[in-house]
Amino acid sequence: MDNPSNINVVENLWNDLSKPLKGFIKKHIKNSQDADDILQNVFYKIHNNIDSLKDTERLHSWVYSITRNAIMDFYREHKYDAILTELPVDIIDDQEEINANEEIAECLKAMIYYLPEKYKDAIILTEFQNLTQKELSVKMGLSVSGAKSRVQRARVKLKEMLLGCCNLEFDHFGNIIDYQHKNKDCKFC
Repeated sequence: MDNPSNINVVENLWNDLSKPLKGFIKKHIKNSQDADDILQNVFYKIHNNIDSLKDTERLHSWVYSITRNAIMDFYREHKYDAILTELPVDIIDDQEEINANEEIAECLKAMIYYLPEKYKDAIILTEFQNLTQKELSVKMGLSVSGAKSRVQRARVKLKEMLLGCCNLEFDHFGNIIDYQHKNKDCKFC
């Protein structure tokens, strides 16, 4: 029979962590149903193994460790071994969890201002002011193909700047799951 105090602990964990854990899972598993299944599996494992936790101060780390392992198990079960990447071991508290995509997006925003003027304008107008490339061509006095070319060149230059600054790790959906600066003197990030 289940220990009533353990049931309360797991219930409290569900109330406190189910949303942040689902967000963490969805960063690695884009299918919502699969993410829900993994979340249920995580709480099943928590429920069955809560007695094995020796240090309650490390409860959140323990829960995120179970979650990382569940995600890796999902990839193994679905034969995604070729794309399976090591998830970060040092998961931060759920309130401080880092989204690498968002952080890199902020770096890219800073990099835009280092582009040559014509590329900077093309990116700002299409990506942030939501102009179509046809509207961009009218605004900048270019042909449509010239506008498309300018946006593509701007994107290539941004990519070169980013890859010159950071080593990126992607999941199989193309999302950035981790990054490391190549040097500490990066003026963008």
